Amino acid sequence: MKPNVIFILCDDLGYTDLGCYGGTTIPTPNLDTLVAGGMRFTQCYTGSSICAPSRCVLNTGLHSGHCRVRDNFGIVGGVGDQKRVPLEPDDFTVAELFKSVGYTTGMTGKWGLGEPDTTGVPNRKGFDEWFGYLNQRRAHTYYPDFIWRNEEKIELPENEDEKKERYIHDEFVDFALDFIRDNKGGPFYLHIPWTLPHGKYEIPSVGEFADREWTDDEKVYAAMVTKIDSQVGQIVDLLAELGISEQTLIFFGSDHGSARRWEGVFDSCGPLRGCKGDMYEGGLRTPMIVSWPGTISGNVVSEQVWYYADFMPTVAEILGEELPIKPDGVSILPTLLGEDQTEDTANRFLYWERHAGGGFKQAVRWRHWKAVRPPTDRLLDEPLELYDLETDLGETTDVADQHTEVIAEIQTYLEEARTPSKNYPIGVKSTYG
Repeated sequence: MKPNVIFILCDDLGYTDLGCYGGTTIPTPNLDTLVAGGMRFTQCYTGSSICAPSRCVLNTGLHSGHCRVRDNFGIVGGVGDQKRVPLEPDDFTVAELFKSVGYTTGMTGKWGLGEPDTTGVPNRKGFDEWFGYLNQRRAHTYYPDFIWRNEEKIELPENEDEKKERYIHDEFVDFALDFIRDNKGGPFYLHIPWTLPHGKYEIPSVGEFADREWTDDEKVYAAMVTKIDSQVGQIVDLLAELGISEQTLIFFGSDHGSARRWEGVFDSCGPLRGCKGDMYEGGLRTPMIVSWPGTISGNVVSEQVWYYADFMPTVAEILGEELPIKPDGVSILPTLLGEDQTEDTANRFLYWERHAGGGFKQAVRWRHWKAVRPPTDRLLDEPLELYDLETDLGETTDVADQHTEVIAEIQTYLEEARTPSKNYPIGVKSTYG
């Protein structure tokens, strides 16, 4: 029988926020237990250092130089004042892959890849059931005055006029638990792109952190991570109660690095340079836990390098299906099963680009090398920075001048790494910085 698949995607969770990744301030016992029964990756990367393109990469198997949505806001075209770029009918998604082989598909949380009445809404991109935010800016509050259930706008009068009576995140968790119960016979795919711990920092109670000598935001952030942990525990416990743990493959990660480093309190980015929005490791590297009891060995730490473009081809190999597109990713199923990846996987290039946040910028991971092109008016003529991640995880020392042969390899790759985009032309400044 084909497995159920759950992908839990947090928003702004830092690389070292969890105990199993070295965090010592916020207890995360449920996620630490999930690691004990599964696999923890030390070199997994997101699709982007910001929300929408990271989700696009995860859902389409194409990196941010090929996928439809390459930044949070479009530069040319797009929908509404924010110029949001929706997925189009020919953008094949992982949910559509699951649907093609008979899975029931559901999602709850934050989408960000299609405004209302566009071709990018979840129910038009492979999801049978959907409950959450379409617009990312709307997701900046946990007390919205409306929410979407499928293509129906649900008014929440309890939260109108800045009232705070319905904390919508907890209803996302209820949706997920109900979806699992309703589809326990499987197979199902459940995508859970939670908004926690993204700001606005709001939560009904800060619980055990109330008496800490921290700022209010710090207390709420810690409580948000604690809530993530406890609610992952609810999901795992329900799978055990229903007797479907061994039939269910769980992925848990973040859409990019922490929005703040929270240094001196949580140290959310740990030894990594930068944070959300940056092309350095602090913006792109994510905690990643994968659990599949009875199939994936427990308490495994893997240094395999992979990123979110690999999710779709991994699913395709698990399902035994050929993809109708050529993805930028590769299957990491061999790694999950404790087998060796191919040599091509070790030598491939991983690619990222951004169009706002100071201008067009790029990053490449190749073997143990990390290249970053910082944004300037020179665009593609701006020299690459180069870091050796084996000896310099914090990307403190640019060694481009000492390794011109590596720079030449990466420059050759970059010549054909991306395709032009009608919504994200290079050299046109984004309205949103």
